[in-house]
Amino acid sequence: MPTLAAEDAAAHMADITPKRMNRRQKAAVIVRLLLSQGVSPGLDRLTPAQQGDLARAMSGLGQIDRATLAGIVREFTGALDNLALTMPRGMHDVLEILDPHISSLARDGLKAEAEIGDGTDPWLRLAAMDPARLRPILAEESAEICAILLSKLSVAKAASLLSELAPARAELIAHAVALTDTVQPETILRIGEQLHAQIVAEPKRAFPTGPVQRVGAILNAVNTAAREAVLEGLDARDAAFAGEVRRAIFTFHHIPKRVEAADVPRITRAVDGETLKTALAAGLVQAPLAVEFLLENMSKRMAEQLRDEAEAAGAPREAAGEAAMQAVVAAIRGLEEAGELRLLTEEEG
Repeated sequence: MPTLAAEDAAAHMADITPKRMNRRQKAAVIVRLLLSQGVSPGLDRLTPAQQGDLARAMSGLGQIDRATLAGIVREFTGALDNLALTMPRGMHDVLEILDPHISSLARDGLKAEAEIGDGTDPWLRLAAMDPARLRPILAEESAEICAILLSKLSVAKAASLLSELAPARAELIAHAVALTDTVQPETILRIGEQLHAQIVAEPKRAFPTGPVQRVGAILNAVNTAAREAVLEGLDARDAAFAGEVRRAIFTFHHIPKRVEAADVPRITRAVDGETLKTALAAGLVQAPLAVEFLLENMSKRMAEQLRDEAEAAGAPREAAGEAAMQAVVAAIRGLEEAGELRLLTEEEG
């Protein structure tokens, strides 16, 4: 018959015998241990379902004795010791590594596959998207939805998108950010899922810009007579389309209305001196307001020198003058595409 001492020893042994746990429970113990030491275990990279499973496993563990904890830690550190290589998590991380080494056709196909959904947080996928795919959301959705979207992006990307909006729209969305504090996490998640599904469902375009922008860009590069002839023909065929194209066109004449005064020095540095002088000489006859705008917003010494040289040179031949003014416009477009300046809209100008 067991003695009292033997019973006490057996009870003591039961207290220090490690508990049996499944992998999910062991993971919950490791996460709790890391958090207690102020270490972030990267839970944001888990799917919402995995985060929920982990939280439920943690909530059901109760007290963990030293023997159980020591056994789990030994198993965890042993697994780390045997780990030789960490592979990327998810298709987005894989593509960052493979991007320089695979064909564009394969890359586009894999990106489309990843965007359909790999179980990750939809906001992570939205944040990784090109800003061009997010712009329609800011133009079409409610201010509150736009405010949530901007709040989930990096500060740099959100600021860039907001700066492209008309001032009134930007102000409305910025104010709506103040109304998002009480939105529940579940609602935020559903909004992210809906926005992601909405963007992914859009058919992939064959061209990066719409027909209005493409025709406008082409007509920007032809001389005035040819441009007006094409526009007259478009007026006869489709007056509405022609009107949109006219608004999309940016020529030397549009500089005072579409260019910020502070950007003029950047433009003059992007054009070689001889071309700029010829453009100004031609512009004194064809677009005097544009010439005055440029001269007024550069250094006084440079403006006086260019004005004297342009006036002394006289009006160049029409073809040379058109080419020089188009070169200035091309430089402005190049700076815009590089993100170094923003052209104002007709309404802002």
